[in-house]
Amino acid sequence: MPADQIRYISFDCYGTLTDFRVGDITRARFGDRLDAAAMPAFLEDFTAYRFDETLGDWKPYPDVLARALERTCRRWGIAFRAGDAGAIVKAIPNWGPHADVPAPLARVAEKFPLVILSNAANSQIQSNVDLLGAPFHAVLTAEQAQAYKPRLRAFEYMFDTLDCGPEHFMHVSSSLRYDLMSASDLRIGRRVFVERGHGPGNAAYDYQAIPDLGGLPGLLGL
Repeated sequence: MPADQIRYISFDCYGTLTDFRVGDITRARFGDRLDAAAMPAFLEDFTAYRFDETLGDWKPYPDVLARALERTCRRWGIAFRAGDAGAIVKAIPNWGPHADVPAPLARVAEKFPLVILSNAANSQIQSNVDLLGAPFHAVLTAEQAQAYKPRLRAFEYMFDTLDCGPEHFMHVSSSLRYDLMSASDLRIGRRVFVERGHGPGNAAYDYQAIPDLGGLPGLLGL
């Protein structure tokens, strides 16, 4: 789809734009309960359970994190403390963007309305958005949609809120399974995979790949 047919550029926030440092907090909290050599596998399991917790009915984001972490601890046979999940929730609003984000994002914002569609709570997202350094036309959350990505309902909430069909969006994410698989199913006009190492890609989903956000302006002819 040509750039002049794009009405909105939508983004995943955490991981794609904001440096999602959940691994750093988890390592610090579990360093006394888990051998360092086991930590990468523990973090992989925590990632998998977080994804699984988004697939059912909506629940508050702190509950998603707590439930996922509790299930991970149970699998590993180690103690779960409610304060572990609370520490992650408390830290999230302070996380800023990846270093490659502010300059190209501001450049794109000069030509296109920007939208965030995030698996976030209303109470946490705005401080992260403020740190991105670019204006956003809309900041939409799972709490507003009452559904988490990858559920199609989350994306449909964005289309309905902006009164715009999927064919007129470009959606940008570093996650295939949270975002780009659903974006493909819904036939979003253009899809961009930011290759940050958050999971494997799959060219069958017909996206354009960039190594970091610095490649986005070029995809739009800027």
